[in-house]
Parts: sequence; C-alpha cells; structure tokens
Amino acid sequence: MIQIWAIEGIPEVVSGDDVSTLIVGQVSTSSTRREFEDGDILAITSKIVSKAEGRTILAADREDAITAETVRLVAQRGHTRIVENTLGLVMAAAGVDSSNTPEGTILLLPVDPDASARAICASLREATGLTLGVIITDTLGRPWRNGQMDVAIGAAGVRVLDDLRGTTDAGGRVLDVTVPAVADELASAADLVKGKSAGLPVAVIRGMGHLVGDLDLPGARSIVRASEEDMFRLGSKEAFDEGYRAGIASS
Repeated sequence: MIQIWAIEGIPEVVSGDDVSTLIVGQVSTSSTRREFEDGDILAITSKIVSKAEGRTILAADREDAITAETVRLVAQRGHTRIVENTLGLVMAAAGVDSSNTPEGTILLLPVDPDASARAICASLREATGLTLGVIITDTLGRPWRNGQMDVAIGAAGVRVLDDLRGTTDAGGRVLDVTVPAVADELASAADLVKGKSAGLPVAVIRGMGHLVGDLDLPGARSIVRASEEDMFRLGSKEAFDEGYRAGIASS
C-alpha cells in the first residue's frame, strides 16, 4: 500500500537555510508527527531549495533571467517563451517563477537539482540513520495536454526509471519499450497533498521502498530526452520557419 502525506509547519525558507535540518526538526517536534521509516521517499518542492540556495532575484530582471537561463528557443507565442533551459528541461519561461516568493522577487531553479537532492538526501540519512530517497519537484505543462503537473527535476537515492523491458505483461507478452518514469509519477502523486498554495512544500511517500537505493543512482537528469532524439523538438511554427529557410538556402 502506498501512503503519501505532507509535512506540516515547515517555516518560510530563506537563503542559507539547511532544508534537511528544517525537515527533520519539524518531524521531530510536530504534535502530529509521523516518524520516517526505511524506504520513505521525500518529495520536496524546488522553490524551497532555490530559496535556500539564494536563487532569488528582483522581478524587474525576469525577461533577462529567462534569456540567461535559455539554451534553445522551442516555441514562442506573444510574450510566452517555451525554451530548453540550462538543465535540459523544456519549460515555459525557463522555469523562472514568481509564485510563492516575496513580492517584487522571482525564483530561478536550483543550479544543479540532482546535486541539491544528493546533499539533502545524504544529510537526511545521516540525521535519521535511515535509507531515504529524495525527489525535487517542479511544475510543467505538457504537449498535447491542458493543465500542468509536477515532475522530478532532481533526485537522489531513488531509481527514477523503472526499466521493464524484457519482462512480460499479464498475458505473457514481452515488453519491448516500457520504462515508466516513476520519479515523475511520484512527484505528481505527492503534489496532490502538497498543493500549489497550501504552504506544504514537502511530502513523504511510503510504500515504494523498492525504488530506494544508493545515493549515486542516476538522477532526474537521466529522464530528460536528448534534443537530437526528440521527434518534436520545435513548435509547429518554428519547425515550418526552419524548414522554409532551409529550402530557400538550398534553392
């Protein structure tokens, strides 16, 4: 059975805070505490990691910040830019966000979410003596689907992909391409209890301990498909314009 609950009472995070210390401290002092167990996975909203790492800048610099975080423009409609950012993630506004941050400021994503997850996970394991996993989450839109959902942008001590290729389904047929992105599934499930505006940035997932392992397991970066393998690497308008220019150049 899978259980997911949010850790209540985590204070507002500021630059220099130790996220793992805040989490352990709240679990140990809360009147409604549920102690950690081996195999628990913590889903941590990227915003508190960014705040702790000092990734807050003035809101007036938003457009410049998006440009600085952009590696490749994927599509643009009006002022909305869908880009590949420095982490390899394809996101609106490169992940630069103005929600749940002090007035007049915006947040950049952590510089290296996998490294952040490893540091937090190592500290949690040391503090508790337990084998825990950590997923750092953020919100993405999805091609062909309305709405947004949380995915894993950083991970440590967790198997982020569950490779089922070579196994068989219930009918005995061999699975050739099935590799569930379990870290994304866990991030999305955790968001059901964390929410977007409830002030609950951390959730505990219990019952998926078979995914928890060594700290040096591949992180969430391994989920990102390389752009050269992406069959839909550009927006439709951008792909048409690129093809048109190529045709003109070769004529």
